[in-house]
Amino acid sequence: MKKAISFPIDNFIDFRNKMLNWVQPFNIFCLLDNRQYHFEAPAFECLLAVGCKRKIESGKGDTFESMKSFSKDQKDWIFGHLGYDLKNEIAALNSNNYDGIHFPDAFFFVPEIVLQLTENEVNIFCDTDAAAIVSAIEATAVAVEKTLPTILQIQQRIASDEYIEIVKKLQQHILRGDCYEINFCQEFFAEAAVIDPLSVYCSLVSISPNPFSALYRLNDKYCICASPERYFKKTGDKISSQPIKGTAKRNLANPELDEFSKQRLQNSEKEKSENVMVVDLVRNDLSRVCKSGTVKVDELFGIYSFPQVHQMISTISGDLEDGIDWVDVVKATFPMGSMTGAPKRSVLEIIERYESTKRGLFSGAIGYVTPQGDADFNVVIRSILYNHSTQYLSFQVGSAITFYSNAIEEYEECLLKANAMQQVLQRK
Repeated sequence: MKKAISFPIDNFIDFRNKMLNWVQPFNIFCLLDNRQYHFEAPAFECLLAVGCKRKIESGKGDTFESMKSFSKDQKDWIFGHLGYDLKNEIAALNSNNYDGIHFPDAFFFVPEIVLQLTENEVNIFCDTDAAAIVSAIEATAVAVEKTLPTILQIQQRIASDEYIEIVKKLQQHILRGDCYEINFCQEFFAEAAVIDPLSVYCSLVSISPNPFSALYRLNDKYCICASPERYFKKTGDKISSQPIKGTAKRNLANPELDEFSKQRLQNSEKEKSENVMVVDLVRNDLSRVCKSGTVKVDELFGIYSFPQVHQMISTISGDLEDGIDWVDVVKATFPMGSMTGAPKRSVLEIIERYESTKRGLFSGAIGYVTPQGDADFNVVIRSILYNHSTQYLSFQVGSAITFYSNAIEEYEECLLKANAMQQVLQRK
């Protein structure tokens, strides 16, 4: 792909919204959208990958080797996803739960066009007429929200009383020493669902704008993502990961109560205990690919405020060993600790036993790799998955279960995390 050609833009938001409408006819595209966040912990770049020149899907037990060869051969932009069930190749496990969406366990593609947005310009990487692409986008109408044709009937795969009983069983595993912490997830779903993915995305990120949002289409399958969490970012030989563990509801109508909620999260021994367990797990994972003595915790128990929730986020970084690439990082750290628990190998087995739905792309990752081998991936949470062909819609939420967890409070935390997605899907 040729070097970037830059064009000035008058209005970042207007151009991004036009770009969203312009990309809809393409069968494969990936928008990574930072929603203009400027935290101390940087967000995604705002990138759009369009079309597919070359691709690779998960293989039969050789996905990591195939991804490594594919990445090495391309020397180009690569976008795509990692599904949670790649764990089966890492830990020699199986996944037999129900899957209504059917994303492949991994898919990466070299796009025909990459658009990189900054506040004042768009950089276009392509082998065609970049000026014509900008003109086509500028001539497109701005993407607008549309009401759903029908109100979707959202169902829960696990009823509340069943959820509480499962949490008690998980706590027995912890008491026996099988694990210390486990991320247990449940599915909300709708059948015969008719939606416009673009409109749902616009609605979701207006309610819940987050720094690792994405709109990803792979033929008839969509991921509509408003994630606040980074899986990892690789820049040269530097690697960092930012797990989230700890959630508190916001109260925007009352600043004093909102601040109280924030401080309560900051001082919660339970939340800090859960967070530090994941931090230790991530440190251990990164130590497999980093130089000895370089893995460190840059920030512990950082509190970041989003429109609906306060989150506790920690940042861990290290210096990669010579010759380590992004695929090696994935193989050493996937699935991410914030979505599994500790010790990881044991909880992967327990999750499979007690959850009712195959996670698929949920709690996997979407991201990109640059021609220089740098990479950035999110954690696919706060996301709606949709199969247009089968009209099956799904979103999953979870929380960290420890021995001291209150099952009812954990269930309420799941409902809090599901709130934005339910608002979007059930409003008239």
